[in-house]
Amino acid sequence: MTAGLFIEADWGTLEHGTVQERACFSALGIRYGDVWLSEADDNFVNRIRQKPHLSAYRLAEWLAWNWWRLRWEPRTRMPDWALAHRMTTIGGGFIWPNITIFSDGERVVLLAKPTQPLPQEPLRYIADLPAVVRAGEFENSIDRFIELVIGKLRAENIVNTNLDQIWASVCAERADPAASARRRFEAMLGCDPDEANEVTIDRLVTDSESLGEKAMNEIAAHRTKTGGVLSAEQLREAAAANGDYATPGNAVKLDAKASLSPIGQVAAWKRGAEAAQALRSQEHLGVAPISNDRLADMMGVTRDIISERSASPELSFELDFELDDDGERSGRIVLRSKWEDGRRFGLSRLLGDRLAGNGDGRLFPATRAHTYRQKMQRAFAAELLCPFDAVEDMLHGDYSSESIEDVAKRFAVSGLTVRTLLVNHGCIDREDLEGNFESAVAA
Repeated sequence: MTAGLFIEADWGTLEHGTVQERACFSALGIRYGDVWLSEADDNFVNRIRQKPHLSAYRLAEWLAWNWWRLRWEPRTRMPDWALAHRMTTIGGGFIWPNITIFSDGERVVLLAKPTQPLPQEPLRYIADLPAVVRAGEFENSIDRFIELVIGKLRAENIVNTNLDQIWASVCAERADPAASARRRFEAMLGCDPDEANEVTIDRLVTDSESLGEKAMNEIAAHRTKTGGVLSAEQLREAAAANGDYATPGNAVKLDAKASLSPIGQVAAWKRGAEAAQALRSQEHLGVAPISNDRLADMMGVTRDIISERSASPELSFELDFELDDDGERSGRIVLRSKWEDGRRFGLSRLLGDRLAGNGDGRLFPATRAHTYRQKMQRAFAAELLCPFDAVEDMLHGDYSSESIEDVAKRFAVSGLTVRTLLVNHGCIDREDLEGNFESAVAA
């Protein structure tokens, strides 16, 4: 079979339902390469189906309506998140695959899980695997499928459907940079089209002009403790009140010869680890713990930033100021944690963002969101502060809590940092993170 992500429909016959459902009833399969995410056990006929009978129209309509959120919204624990990301919510009297779709901005995961057998339902889905695809490949796959469904509607002389209207709007918005920016902000906020607060969207667009659109997308995906969205003004105020002086020009830079995988081509944690390994090699750090002095020096700040106890209630970030009369740039760094290991980790995340991120402005945020950029930062910080080779040598296959805490203490990181390293390298199951999203699957 052809490699890649495909949604295939073998048209069939349905005697009831709307004209759209009757026209687009099909044996519907979703595959990644030669693996079927839609594979199911059909007890009614006692056979395994790769393509259960479903409404291609309903799936296309759901994909079109949720296109921006599926393409851009990272995974969250918000209560209504599932409605836009889980196929089981499509409804219409059909038994849909238990597939959850979520993005980190660069890569999209289609996570298929088995369903429980129910006496009243003859169909039980059995696929249990993730398919991770580049965002562009996901877009192409959805485009092909929706155009296939619209083509079938036209062949049946069915026009001006709800799908036609939704998809025409999505295509027009994708072609318009300004409209696309607004829809991305909506998706990052976890909102359906036209349901976000217009004042908030307008402010994000305005703040993007001074701080960078990519940075403000990260801010939009970050949920404050009150559920709001931080503005540029609030960030500047936090920098003035809680920030430490920084000189970005004095921060370490990766040698031009350092070869990192292109953003999105590999999992975020791999790119972050690559950058940290390249920096350790360049700076001749070996696998030894990094002192506070050395870490601060690499970031262009004084070591006081690590030892002090002032903290931001929301997030860590670096905000660069405008160039001064001498052409030099200064800035302020704000760290969220008040504890030393947390401040070391936050500072390392910001360093990783400068070295391996895709920033486009003067703001470098380290948030709780699960975007590619944030996951890359976390992986960079973990590998820089606590290199996996050293962890592996210390543990010798003993992944008990006591041994992990011993490693964490030696490298002045949290136990969660060590566990995340072990998950990313396949040493322990992601379930051992107890629900934490920092897993190789989500990366």
